[in-house]
Amino acid sequence: MKNVLFVCSQNHLRSPTAEQVFNGMGGVVTKSAGLDINATTQLTGALIGWATLIVVMEKHHLNKLKKKYRSSLVGKRVVCLNIPDDI
Repeated sequence: MKNVLFVCSQNHLRSPTAEQVFNGMGGVVTKSAGLDINATTQLTGALIGWATLIVVMEKHHLNKLKKKYRSSLVGKRVVCLNIPDDI
């Protein structure tokens, strides 16, 4: 089983949508979180620890993730989808 964590800024649209779409597909368990202080579910070290794969929506999310959680990311696979917030 693979634990996939989807991350965007506010955890309002992109990451929760990805969480719902991919949850249960091929044995995947998903969660989502946001990097901003006003995110619906804020990203934590515990969520990073839970994840076997972390998927961010934009490059600036990747940069912020690496800056704030560098030590928690050791050994983690992180992928950027380059999906902009066009709303």
